[in-house]
Amino acid sequence: MISALVYADETAVAYDDLASARRAVGTTWVHVAEATDDEIDAVVAAFDLHPLAIDDVRGDVRAKTEEYADHTFVLIKSASLTPGETTFEKEVRTTPIAIFIGRDWVVTMSTGAAKPVQRVMDAVERGDERLLHRGPDFTAYRVVDVVVDAYFDLLDDVETDIEEIEEEVTVSTDIETLEKINDVRRDLLSFRKQVWPAREAIGVLARGDPQQIQPQTEKYFRDVHDHLVQIVDLTETYRDLVSGARDIYLNTLSQSTNEVMKVLTVVATIFIPLTFVVGVYGMNFGESAYNMPELGWTYGYPATLLGMTLMVAVMLVHFRRRGYL
Repeated sequence: MISALVYADETAVAYDDLASARRAVGTTWVHVAEATDDEIDAVVAAFDLHPLAIDDVRGDVRAKTEEYADHTFVLIKSASLTPGETTFEKEVRTTPIAIFIGRDWVVTMSTGAAKPVQRVMDAVERGDERLLHRGPDFTAYRVVDVVVDAYFDLLDDVETDIEEIEEEVTVSTDIETLEKINDVRRDLLSFRKQVWPAREAIGVLARGDPQQIQPQTEKYFRDVHDHLVQIVDLTETYRDLVSGARDIYLNTLSQSTNEVMKVLTVVATIFIPLTFVVGVYGMNFGESAYNMPELGWTYGYPATLLGMTLMVAVMLVHFRRRGYL
């Protein structure tokens, strides 16, 4: 779907024809959502976009900024958390958004819905003065700013998941807790792969290297760059928190295993002398029983049971005093 707007000081006019929109006076903005090959080719023909940039639009590449003869190409990716296969599993979904900035025009493309771009375009159609009174570079800034702001929403969701995990690891050693930890770690790793290149790409615009970026717009891109630096720091912090939660989980699991082994050891220790006693008195000596006087004693059996009971009692008292029970 191709949308074309031309806006000047106070109005924004929609165009159906790309050539007419390109020639119109004012800032021309063309947006292609869920772009098909035919739509991309039509926009390329109208604005003479560089073929290498178009290859990046059609491929799955990291965020970047490239400067060409008459336009600057910026590729950034929107990100969101979507439910996975299980109730607690989430997945980071990204949608690449390509931005071409010319002298008096801006072109945005996306193979997906690109809701952040549509939000900015809706603002232009409503007559947002902040956009109508500025050039295409400021429109590009607004698109990038909306995309980056959504990163904070994603990190807020991750932070909520981390808080739940931190509460669980101290009281539970269920396998689901470990799966939650691993899922959040994967999400943060995937998200980190998106924000690191984005920081570098926006840094180029913040320095004002491309000639299409006006000096008065550089400060806005610097603000977005600062946000990306903060997002990168938060991502690293959350990764450390998740690693710490995993260590707590493993320590709790190890402590639980040690408690079980301690009880089993105590039980085995109690039965070792009992096994020895019943083994000795369970031997069949036949007529030579006189060699073991206890075998012929009338009270030998109850005396043996009493001795075994006292032995168990003494060991239990000893283990409790030592803190084994």
